[in-house]
Amino acid sequence: MNALDSTSTRPYLIRALYDWCTDNGLTPYVAVAVDDTVQVPREYVKNNEIVLNISFDATSSLKLGNDFIEFKARFAGSAREIMVPIARVIAIYARENGQGMAFPLTAPASAVPQSAPDPAGHSSQSLLPANKAVEEPAAGPGPEAKIVQLVPANNTASAREDDPAPPEPPKPAQGKRPSLKRVK
Repeated sequence: MNALDSTSTRPYLIRALYDWCTDNGLTPYVAVAVDDTVQVPREYVKNNEIVLNISFDATSSLKLGNDFIEFKARFAGSAREIMVPIARVIAIYARENGQGMAFPLTAPASAVPQSAPDPAGHSSQSLLPANKAVEEPAAGPGPEAKIVQLVPANNTASAREDDPAPPEPPKPAQGKRPSLKRVK
């Protein structure tokens, strides 16, 4: 069996990170790219994405299978059955510290081009709340034709020289104590 014929590592990594979160008392969250194959409450979907708490306390009948993540959960007091194809999971991470893993969004087999360009390879990093996902093409053809690279939101390396510098925060007056203003 060669690497192209083997099963995806995604469901195994999701289960491993789920176990790591629960073993360390953390809350596992999954970020899901929503399309017609995903069964989630549509009223909670924003920008075709939803973040789901898959902790033991938030779900019942949780099954982390090789093809689907299935469970029952309550949304606004009503029980809902959730079914997410593994290929639509774009990240799993701990709510408390943001540590986890991001995955490339896989395209259907018919939508993947047969000849993809061969740019320099990039790797996934841990998912932190201050980061944003940037999709870049991956090397070679296949069902996972893109990888996700997380970069800091304040990436100054890509800033152009003619862009104005951000304004400097005001400096406190000398000898005066700072005070808080209560806003109601």
